[in-house]
Amino acid sequence: MAAAAPFLPLTRADMDARGCDAVDVVFVTGDAYIDHYSFAMAILGRVLEAAGFRVALLCQPDWRSAEPWRTFGRPRLFFAVSAGNMDSMINHYTANRKVRNDDAYSPGGRIGLRPDRATIPYCQRAREAYPGTPVIAGGVEASLRRLAHYDYWSDKVRPSILLDSKADLAAFGMGEEVIVEIARRLAAGKTVKDCRGLRGVAYALGASEPVPPPSETVRHLPSFEEVAANKGAFLKAAAAFHHETSPFNGRVLVQMHGRRAVVQNPPQLPVSQERMDFYYGLPYARRPHPSYKEAIPALGIIKDSVTIMRGCFGGCTFCSITAHQGRTIQSRSKESVLSELKAMAADPDFSGTVSDIGGPTANMYEMRCTKPEVEKVCRRLSCVHPTICKCLGTDHGPLVGLMKEAREVPGIKKVLVASGIRMDLARLSPEYMEELTNHHVGGRLKVAPEHSDPGVLRAMKKPAHGTFEDFAAQFKKASDKAGKEQFLVPYFIASHPGSGLKEMIALAVFLKRNGYKPDQVQDFIPSPMDLAAAMYYTGRDPLTGLEMPVARGLRDRRLQRALLQFFKLENYFEVHEALVKAGRRDLIGDGCDCLIGRHPPAAALKSRRDRANRDAADHVHAKDIPKPAAGYRPKRAGWRRRP
Repeated sequence: MAAAAPFLPLTRADMDARGCDAVDVVFVTGDAYIDHYSFAMAILGRVLEAAGFRVALLCQPDWRSAEPWRTFGRPRLFFAVSAGNMDSMINHYTANRKVRNDDAYSPGGRIGLRPDRATIPYCQRAREAYPGTPVIAGGVEASLRRLAHYDYWSDKVRPSILLDSKADLAAFGMGEEVIVEIARRLAAGKTVKDCRGLRGVAYALGASEPVPPPSETVRHLPSFEEVAANKGAFLKAAAAFHHETSPFNGRVLVQMHGRRAVVQNPPQLPVSQERMDFYYGLPYARRPHPSYKEAIPALGIIKDSVTIMRGCFGGCTFCSITAHQGRTIQSRSKESVLSELKAMAADPDFSGTVSDIGGPTANMYEMRCTKPEVEKVCRRLSCVHPTICKCLGTDHGPLVGLMKEAREVPGIKKVLVASGIRMDLARLSPEYMEELTNHHVGGRLKVAPEHSDPGVLRAMKKPAHGTFEDFAAQFKKASDKAGKEQFLVPYFIASHPGSGLKEMIALAVFLKRNGYKPDQVQDFIPSPMDLAAAMYYTGRDPLTGLEMPVARGLRDRRLQRALLQFFKLENYFEVHEALVKAGRRDLIGDGCDCLIGRHPPAAALKSRRDRANRDAADHVHAKDIPKPAAGYRPKRAGWRRRP
């Protein structure tokens, strides 16, 4: 791995120190600058720099004025705009639409350093600062909003982000290849329109520009007006979008927005292992820019971790990884990973423990379709659901070999696996289970069964519940053989489409019978463009058209969450309400399957009283309303209403 290079310019002083009078690309982002490949501004900035372009970073600018966009002068080529590593709305709000208390991607975890739907004002300010300079939107937020989509926070269908932001192009998916190619074309004197043919970009045509007609390579989706007015049309568009996500056979998608067409090209082809090694071997400092005086919480999560692959063929309906990173696994070479580990071990600040070696999923390393001729035409949305495809290579051998060599690097004391394990794959390899349980579990291993109900698991595209139970048995057996007491930490989702009180109560009973007490519960959030978001919005499965229960109200969602943590005394009354509502009074009492007792404990009463007091304190009483200024109504001297 290359020695660290100077940080990319974050200020005008940084730019002057490099002797630059102008830059080619200004990268605008809603995140603080950490020079690590886990952050988009760092990996894309380093890739552009390696290609010979001068890059400056505008991190978390004050969007209330265009002045920050003039910090580095007019960029010679374009503004590259991203909301950050997360969709800004998910970054800002909980599943209950409440403002989050912190932002892991900001110094000190402070909130308020980026706007809602950050891509839109960032693009608009770039236009205002330097009219005529191309604006390229990218990142997760732009990727998941490139066509008409359901927006959970406004509870309506919104148009493509291209129209709201006025961006010239939206680069979706992982952006290393496309951003360099755009820079090269613009540097060669071509225009943004000359970049419209690139894979992995979407763009809006002008009202007078000709629209590509339907053909074998072009598919028209229901228009924005249709999907906004008709849920059946929305379902049709959602299913069509997901069936065109393969880079090998995906077609150009066209969606009309009034008189304008939004055009999405096929996704980028998977990058080679050589290119993956190149991206991750660039000279990152692996630290925040020295101008930050407060810690950035996100760094603590990834500081001592190593990414070995990207992409996911799981196709879970609630997950955006496949839509953004792609279904094809792209892996680094063993040599590249070991080189990074050696560089980490040489760092005097390194503790000796690698916190994670993995990616979106820990055990998909070097797994690909074994039949390229089948992969070329396949349109399956998941390689492992409803069953593992017979064409999928599931050999854990390369991963086991990498894990063994990783823990033998001098200076490395421990290599842990913290990324989620794909249990249906792991249980196929006794060798992997032995390596994992003997050397790579720090007492607890995270897994994500998500639910226990067959119908809900089908809606999620997750394996049957028996898979989790089988994996748990194998894990315990392998841990016992290794002479270690190790535990699984299962993650479950509350309020996913298809899950009603009946299904959640059955899950709660399973948790009690098996002694699981989840510390963390994931509340379902409908992410834009996900199949599960379409289920939530329409109440139907886009792929089958079948109706499904949906927990919409905040009260219903609170009951489902409480059932997952029925053992917490403060949840007593919510669990009681849910059981009574579902006709399951048999689970209230002293029986072995009972979730709560017949009488509320003192802690539950205190919690309810404290909550009522907080709600009362937040209530504004009439006596607290300030008096309006005199003359608040025309021709009236005083503020009091006459009898």
